[in-house]
Amino acid sequence: MKAVMVCSEGPDETLALGEMLAKWLRPGDTVNLVGDLGVGKTVLVKGIATGLGIDPATVTSPTFALIHEYTGSVPLYHFDAYRLKRPEEWEDLGYEEYLRGQGISVVEWGDLVQVYLPPQHLEIEIKRVTETKRQIWFRAVGQHFDLVIDELGRELSHAGLGDRYCYGNR
Repeated sequence: MKAVMVCSEGPDETLALGEMLAKWLRPGDTVNLVGDLGVGKTVLVKGIATGLGIDPATVTSPTFALIHEYTGSVPLYHFDAYRLKRPEEWEDLGYEEYLRGQGISVVEWGDLVQVYLPPQHLEIEIKRVTETKRQIWFRAVGQHFDLVIDELGRELSHAGLGDRYCYGNR
C-alpha cells in the first residue's frame, strides 16, 4: 500500500493540503477520513472544497445531517458516519448512488462503515501531535490511488516540504 505522511503545523497548512489533494481526485473517487474528534477532518474537507472551486466557508461538518452536497467543478459529497448507531444505517442514506456517482465522496469516520466503502479508496488518517501540529497519513487502498500518492508526494517535494514528509509503502 503506497502512503505519504505529512506534518501539518496548523489549520492553514491542513487546508492547503486538502486543496493540493483536490487536483488529483476524480469523479467517482472516495476518500475515507479517520481521526479523533477535533483533529482537523473538516478542515481538510474545506481544503478539498477550495480545490474544487467551492467556497470553504459553506463547508460544515455533516454530523447531524449525515451528508452535505456541494456544487463545484466536480460535486463534493461530504458524509459523516460518527452518529450512526449501527453501520447498517449507512444503507438508508442511499450511499451507493453517491459513491458511484459523478462527484467526489469524502466520508468522515469512514472506519465506522468500512465494509460499505469501495474496495479502492484513499484513506487519510489525521493524528494529533500537539495542540496545532498534526501527522497526516495518505494511504492508497487499491492501485487506483497509487498515482494520487505519487503525485501528492511530488507536489509536496516541490513545495519545499521535503523535510516534513515521508513517502513509501506502509
